[in-house]
Amino acid sequence: MSTNETVGDRLDVARTELTATQIAAGLAFGTAIVFALMFVQEPLVHESMHNFRHAAGITCH
Repeated sequence: MSTNETVGDRLDVARTELTATQIAAGLAFGTAIVFALMFVQEPLVHESMHNFRHAAGITCH
């Protein structure tokens, strides 16, 4: 890796090294995480995700 590597360079590497199945799995995982963080409102799960968002530095309110 060069010290001048850009995000575009990393995307190019990912395009050549990852299979369509790996990309689909990554997108599905990301979608599931976003759904869980935004829409799960069961009190215990909601509270634990709220704490996770704060720990990750995400402002919730």
